[in-house]
Amino acid sequence: MYDTGTWSVSGNDITLNDTSPHFAELPPIEETFSINENGNNITLTYKGLNQVSFIFIIFSSMEKSLTITRQSGGNGGDGECPECGNDPCTCDNNSSNKTPFYARQVSTGWRHTVAIKTDGSLWAWGDWGQLGGESSNDSKYTPPTRIGSDYNWVSVSNTVAIKTDGSLWAWGGNYYYGLLGDGSNDSNYTPTRIGSDYNWASVSAENTTVAIKTDGSLLAWGMNDFGQLGDGTNDDKNTPTRIGADYNWVSVSAGYAHTVAIKTDGSLWAWGYNFSGQLGDGTNDDKNTPTRIGADYNWVSVSAGDFHTVAIKTDGSLWAWGSNYDGRLGDGTNGTNDNKNTPTRIGADYNWESVSAGYAHTVAIKTDGSLWAWGYNEYGQLGDGTNFSKNTPTQIGADYNWVSMFAGRSHTVAIKTDGSLWAWGENFGRLGDGTSTNKAPVQVFIIE
Repeated sequence: MYDTGTWSVSGNDITLNDTSPHFAELPPIEETFSINENGNNITLTYKGLNQVSFIFIIFSSMEKSLTITRQSGGNGGDGECPECGNDPCTCDNNSSNKTPFYARQVSTGWRHTVAIKTDGSLWAWGDWGQLGGESSNDSKYTPPTRIGSDYNWVSVSNTVAIKTDGSLWAWGGNYYYGLLGDGSNDSNYTPTRIGSDYNWASVSAENTTVAIKTDGSLLAWGMNDFGQLGDGTNDDKNTPTRIGADYNWVSVSAGYAHTVAIKTDGSLWAWGYNFSGQLGDGTNDDKNTPTRIGADYNWVSVSAGDFHTVAIKTDGSLWAWGSNYDGRLGDGTNGTNDNKNTPTRIGADYNWESVSAGYAHTVAIKTDGSLWAWGYNEYGQLGDGTNFSKNTPTQIGADYNWVSMFAGRSHTVAIKTDGSLWAWGENFGRLGDGTSTNKAPVQVFIIE
């Protein structure tokens, strides 16, 4: 991308002869490049991706000629793709060595993505050992990587998963909180069995892990500095800990430091960090035991983000509360002065089917299969082709075949009715396309 018509372009070579300031947007800093100066000639040569990035070179008050030359391939090899620099090619423009990733379920973590294929196999891509490989040094820009050889995975959240036999497994960074639940604070880089029970029904993992068993009991472990485990203390736990004595929990969602859940009677409950009102109880006080939110019995789904919460009622209406910075609640306002500490109706529609709260953005699907997003959008995580935040639900694309989605920290993943998996937003390898470049919605492929 060049700022004026003073640039002379010939193939991959760009030349500037001028004395006034100009800038060029060059490849990411991770790529290889060199600058050589010879008299009045400055030559910059680089190898790697040719997408626009954020490095700005300023030339002013010097009568010098700039030539920018792009060499084919990351290492100049004959078989390397001139777009992505890889051999074989992993970029979006070449599908000869790729097969579509058809997913049953998908989830994200801080800088990684985990998905279960329709055949029950488990796959991961991204960063920090959450890939389920042999070490924490696995490449963060790899395409989807198969985890183990089993075909009996049924659900996954972050890097905690359940198999068809009801057993629970976890892997990745364990930090100091014991969020894996294996009784230690040590990280594990391959899926590790948690306990010996075979009756795990659902799980949600963030800094805290919460899960429901087939008998309707609720258990939690991991970080607990704000009471987000719900056991009446603020002490971390590194093994699954029973929360209360009830057997009527039906769904649960773990946020950054708060937890929300629904019982079989449709009542809504929340506990943990409440600085922005994300619990929804009308206060900003933390709670370390499950607290009833409102008096309604018609809640059907709920999702906890980092500092906000979104939920849907049985009538298909959409509700949100907590932090509203960058418009993540979707009520047409934005800013810390517009935080809500009680559930607030979003729009007037009654056709919302599912919703997911990310770090600072929200994504939802309507009953007609259309996809909507709002909130923070610096990295394109909304998927609308811009980097501008939105404070009301905005339709993403024109397709009506979306079936599920998940809002991560700064990227989004979603599945269409045909099972194809799509990703967009900040990359760092978490989009699964083998690059580090931020993207609008792109289909995820397996590289053969």
